[in-house]
Amino acid sequence: MSQPEQDWKPNELDLDPLDQNARDFGPYDEDFDYASAFETLDFEEVKSDIEAVLTTSQDWWPADYGHYGPLIIRMAWHSAGTYRTGDGRGGASGGTQRFDPLSSWPDNANLDKARRLLWPVKQKYGRKLSWADLLVLSGNVAMESMGFETFGFGGGREDEFKPDEGVDWGPEEEMMEDKRHDEEGNLIGDLAADHMGLIYVNPEGPGGEPDPLESAKYIRQSFDRMAMNDEETVALCAGGHTFGKVHGASSDSNLGPEPESAPIEQQGLGWENEYGDGKGADTITSGIEGPWTQSPTSWDLEYVDNLLNYEWEPHKGPGGAWQWRPKDEELQGSAAHAHDPSDSATPMMLTTDVALKRDPEYRAVLERFQENPMAFGIAFSRAWYKLIHRDMGPKDRLLGPEVPDEDMLWQDPTPAVDHELVGDDEITELKTKILDTALSISQLVKTAWASASTYRDSDKRGGANGARIRLEPQRSWEVNEPAELEAVLETFEQIQDEFNSSRSDDVRISLADLIVLGGNAAIEQAAQEAGYDVEVPFEPGRTDARQEQTDVEAFQALKPDADGFRNYYTEDDVMNRSPEALLVDKADLLTLSATEMTALVGGMRALDVTYQDSKRGVFTDEPERLTNDFFEVVLDMRYEWEPTDEKELHFEIRDRETGDTVFTGSRVDLVFGSNARLRAIAEVYAAEDGETQFVQDFVDTWSKIMKLDRFDLA
Repeated sequence: MSQPEQDWKPNELDLDPLDQNARDFGPYDEDFDYASAFETLDFEEVKSDIEAVLTTSQDWWPADYGHYGPLIIRMAWHSAGTYRTGDGRGGASGGTQRFDPLSSWPDNANLDKARRLLWPVKQKYGRKLSWADLLVLSGNVAMESMGFETFGFGGGREDEFKPDEGVDWGPEEEMMEDKRHDEEGNLIGDLAADHMGLIYVNPEGPGGEPDPLESAKYIRQSFDRMAMNDEETVALCAGGHTFGKVHGASSDSNLGPEPESAPIEQQGLGWENEYGDGKGADTITSGIEGPWTQSPTSWDLEYVDNLLNYEWEPHKGPGGAWQWRPKDEELQGSAAHAHDPSDSATPMMLTTDVALKRDPEYRAVLERFQENPMAFGIAFSRAWYKLIHRDMGPKDRLLGPEVPDEDMLWQDPTPAVDHELVGDDEITELKTKILDTALSISQLVKTAWASASTYRDSDKRGGANGARIRLEPQRSWEVNEPAELEAVLETFEQIQDEFNSSRSDDVRISLADLIVLGGNAAIEQAAQEAGYDVEVPFEPGRTDARQEQTDVEAFQALKPDADGFRNYYTEDDVMNRSPEALLVDKADLLTLSATEMTALVGGMRALDVTYQDSKRGVFTDEPERLTNDFFEVVLDMRYEWEPTDEKELHFEIRDRETGDTVFTGSRVDLVFGSNARLRAIAEVYAAEDGETQFVQDFVDTWSKIMKLDRFDLA
């Protein structure tokens, strides 16, 4: 038997994420427009059908208290709650909770049943209602059916049909392992959850020990990495735990394998339970047992009151997990039993709940909510709305009749277009003005790239629209070379002012459009000097955001750790991942295929677009001309590569015959000769008949990057 692939080529660069960008894995044809299909829904009918499911208990999986609402809220929360700010990945978009590994995470135990309960609704509406939208919409309906007024809902999440292979869920090989904290307890990389297989933190406490204050530290760290401040964190925990119960009737040793490992006859369901009836009162999920409140299917203040007004002590429940019980007899047996009307239950708390009471900052928020229940409701509604929409991008992408009018700062708002857009004649005039300045082709391309390449398809943030490259924090990022950037922006602002003030009509150009147009004009000039007559498509319509429309702290998450397209990285950036792996990661966020990534790198090098003009990777004697010289040199056997540092990050290209150093490069440059798949693409571009295709592929890819955030053009 042959060894597994990863065993015999452990150093192979993983290009699988880019393959996902190159083709569609779903069954719908290219002409299918989900937004148009969604808009044909009778939205109130959809919500009515969901509510009917929530209040109709099924014998195969009986509803706690006769209402599936709490289960569905947990499903929606866990679908959206994987979002993390570091790379914008995770979240509800795509409905990826349906796939491994999320479908089999221990934190998602028995949510397979929640999704099956909703299948009749999905079946009825088919392609008009994605699973991704249904999962979170049903959470809203569940809350509303239990007396809560939600803030709103926006549809538009299209379904994925396979797991997102671009997401790094952590280094652990086993569920509930923790190899993701440094010696100070800080999460490494972009990870936000505390353990493999959890959405947030261990409900029993750090390391499974009931230490509330230590738990608060980890709660704050995780929720901060999921874009929530202290008030939002408390609101979400308190609001979410107002509903339902946790399940730990007995030890989880009674449970069978998770869905992806379960026998075929279970048809995608997992965690078969051999304890008692295996369902209802005998359900085992988290291993913790009991409700938080006396009225688990009603919106009220009982969670906050119970937590603050009573004393709680740790003990191990029937499932063998740490949980907290009230010391006061008043709460004993004060809650209804979930399945037996003749019986009762006692409210409980998790270590993570008690953490909110013990931590001074969290407690202050709880006490404020207790004094002002309306403020609690508003805070929870807004935090919940943010949770389920955080990965959706600008408000304009949201569909349906319940999208709020308010512009949220976390949605990165931009002003509406309030002027006529430039036409062909004005575009030609502006290109001439730009090229007549002292700005080089390299500067123009570099500035346009720096502006547009902040885009992340993971959460639809960043991009050229808004021209936030001239605002904090982007204008001060080291990778953007602030001093040079300032000079470029001053030139663009002068062109903008002169053009706009000279117009007698209402035609205007935004700085955002002008920066992109400058990059396009430079590429056309570089192609012309190489003997190619090309036109880079340009669609005006971007506007300029104001500083007050820009959340400085939130935008720091978009700062590149490394940018292989500019040959930028530091030794700190590459401690855990190679420069070439970081290049693939950024290419994935930009939705590039392997071919597009290759063309883009080769073009950027030919145009001399490198950090601090280092010349690293600029394998040509004619920089700022759009040639295929980069690929010719990478593949030329007249040269050999020699590392110049111990970590083998930087290299010299030497003439084999003379030993002279001809060029310098990086690992990002070398990978196009060392990786078999990338070399195969490079060979096409380096061939004598390949330059024409390279130029066109580069122009097409560049145009794609410049329009990634133009959702109005979709």
